[in-house]
Amino acid sequence: MFYFYIIYSEKFDKYYTGSSIDPWKRLEKHNSSSFHTFTSKYRPWVLKAVFEAGSSRNEAESVEKFIKKQKSRQLLLKLLEPEFIPTGKLAQLVRVPHVRD
Repeated sequence: MFYFYIIYSEKFDKYYTGSSIDPWKRLEKHNSSSFHTFTSKYRPWVLKAVFEAGSSRNEAESVEKFIKKQKSRQLLLKLLEPEFIPTGKLAQLVRVPHVRD
């Protein structure tokens, strides 16, 4: 299973989205990588939401690209609401109920 995830930097009030086969391990990399990347500038990050996005990397990346293309903080905030049910292009997303530490 591939996942779509949303992380948040409280210090800088920034959200970031990504896709991964293991978003919990990916979060560790966002917070510890020695490379200078977008996410390295805004540490520390916390995992706000994880969604099952499909059985292939292509499906997860397609969702990720669609959401990033919207450039909408409001969309991300909607996705963070527990009662929000994604429709349309995002209908395939299934919230993972327990975000692990």
